[in-house]
Amino acid sequence: MKNKSIYPWVVVGLLWIVALLNYMDRQMLSTMQEAMKVDIVEIDIQKTKDGQLILMHDNTLDRTTTGKGEIKNWTLADIKKLKLKDKDGKVTNYVVPTLEEALLTAKGKIMVNLDKAYDIFDDVYAILEKTETQNQVIMKGGQPIETVKREFGSYLDKVLYMPVIDLGNKEAEKIITDYLKELRPAAFEIIYSDPKNPLPPKIKQLLFKKSLIWYNTLWGSLAGNHDDNLALTDPEKSYGYLIEQLGARILQTDQPAYLLDYLRKKGWHN
Repeated sequence: MKNKSIYPWVVVGLLWIVALLNYMDRQMLSTMQEAMKVDIVEIDIQKTKDGQLILMHDNTLDRTTTGKGEIKNWTLADIKKLKLKDKDGKVTNYVVPTLEEALLTAKGKIMVNLDKAYDIFDDVYAILEKTETQNQVIMKGGQPIETVKREFGSYLDKVLYMPVIDLGNKEAEKIITDYLKELRPAAFEIIYSDPKNPLPPKIKQLLFKKSLIWYNTLWGSLAGNHDDNLALTDPEKSYGYLIEQLGARILQTDQPAYLLDYLRKKGWHN
């Protein structure tokens, strides 16, 4: 993850933003980046009955497609016959994209954060090699460094791995310190639900000039209530607080246009 400046990156993330991006044509990622200048897009991965990888948040087809049932019981050929629904449940003309299609669309244009990929990463990596996009993806997980080295170790020098640290865990500070000693990640995703948790400012100091700090503002429980909902009425208490008080340099949001407008007005994003 190349740090273009000291200012925050913006991650297009979770649920509907990602789902809506999945409905777009093959130019959607480059068009989105050109129009909104986001830095990273998150995609969710599921595995079909015949071992193919597709973009889908849920492990069932019911909510976002015209199909029904678990994805693991459907072949890719049958899933490709389905139509995607929009966020209001209306059927569109779009079909479910494969991971390979998404990576080829993003190739050379935008970083991709892979969610729900840890347990199937052998399959994922084969597609990364095929598309030559190994240096363009971010993998993340909440396991301690010892577990990651044991389960994921053969990939640690091939892809960018980002630990997800829940500050509600009494071992959180030790887990971060262990990662700094053994892996020195480019970034940590920090999660905390209790606004009174004393650790976030301490983590800012611990990671200063070592690793970037990533916060997810989709839900209050992920960022001490400094979320997108609060930002819509008071961005300084949400985005501003995470950036200035807690050292965030990567923000994952469900309101990318609004966040980018805020950052540009502050002179924090081009």
